[in-house]
Amino acid sequence: SGKRYRHGTTEASQATLASVSPVFAVMKFDKEGNTTYFEKKKTELYQELDLQARDLRFQHLMSIATRNNRIIMRMEFLKAVITPEFLLILDYRNLNLEHWLINELASQLAGEGQLVTYSLPFEFRAIEAILQYRISKLQGRLNTLQPQILETLEALVDPKLLSVDRSKLHILLQNGKSLSELETHLKVFKETILEILDEEELIEELCLSKWTDPQVFEEGTSGIDHAEEMELLLENYYRQAEDLANEARELRVLIDDSESIIFINLDSHRNVMMRLNLQLTMGTFSLSLFGLIGVAFGMNLESSLEEASYECCFYQIFWLMTGIMFLGSGLIWRRLLSFLGRHMEPPLSPHVPAALKKSQPAAGRVEIKHNLKAAAFGLSKSTLTSQ
Repeated sequence: SGKRYRHGTTEASQATLASVSPVFAVMKFDKEGNTTYFEKKKTELYQELDLQARDLRFQHLMSIATRNNRIIMRMEFLKAVITPEFLLILDYRNLNLEHWLINELASQLAGEGQLVTYSLPFEFRAIEAILQYRISKLQGRLNTLQPQILETLEALVDPKLLSVDRSKLHILLQNGKSLSELETHLKVFKETILEILDEEELIEELCLSKWTDPQVFEEGTSGIDHAEEMELLLENYYRQAEDLANEARELRVLIDDSESIIFINLDSHRNVMMRLNLQLTMGTFSLSLFGLIGVAFGMNLESSLEEASYECCFYQIFWLMTGIMFLGSGLIWRRLLSFLGRHMEPPLSPHVPAALKKSQPAAGRVEIKHNLKAAAFGLSKSTLTSQ
């Protein structure tokens, strides 16, 4: 009776676990591009695909793995299982994928799109379509961020501004965070592809038809083995990701350089204000120094001037002392300015031959980048001159 009780308890627990198993919304594509929709529990799905439960966990941001002649792919939110006969897209709802799945993916798998691998087995087309979708999404993010960042930097680097617009800085901060996320996604994409390219066995495992129909993999249409075709396919998208990463890196360097320009600009205006304050201080010191003469004559002390018989003589002495005061104050102020100029002379700028000067690039984004970089050099030079 104890054994029967334990057996009944085990069956009840298994039934309970099966009932709480997650349910996948699945979209299925066959070789002709026909689409079917259905929902299936995770336990039933991995048993039907001859996989393990951990294979459908999708715990990484991006992954490409093979298991029992199946390819399990994860491209951020896109989850897919590829077999030699069909493609399964899991949990496609509420991810803005339905437009691409219905209007583009079905036709690409049927050979009506612009896929290079339309003459190769089905898994080649499925892998290329997913990689192409991922690269296009990353390219779209970069195309959205690049003009916003360039426009914001062009507004912030203006040397005429005495202060920095905080709203522009807030926009630049948000775009910088988005750019960092994009660089992370590109890095993960490249590392995932590179891990497969470094292992010849992994490349061969991606060729699923090799195990079901070996005759298909004797030679490709171009006389190249299909394993090499898979390698060339992965290298192509690795190169595209590398190009996007280089563009994102240029934007990052441009942001860092622009931050330096902003600080130099603010320091330049601060130096101008400090110089003006110093000049006013020197003028006040000069007037105060010779103002002691007026203070001396304004004291209630007797002198021979009170005994002057003619009023005109008194006025002559007054204007003479006043002139001496202003003349002396001006001479001292000029002397202090010359002393300040001698100790703050800018260094001579090096001569740049005309042959070494770069020509102006074409209009557009390249011109904006060049202008921002040129502004950094010019502003730093003017700052040294003012200092």
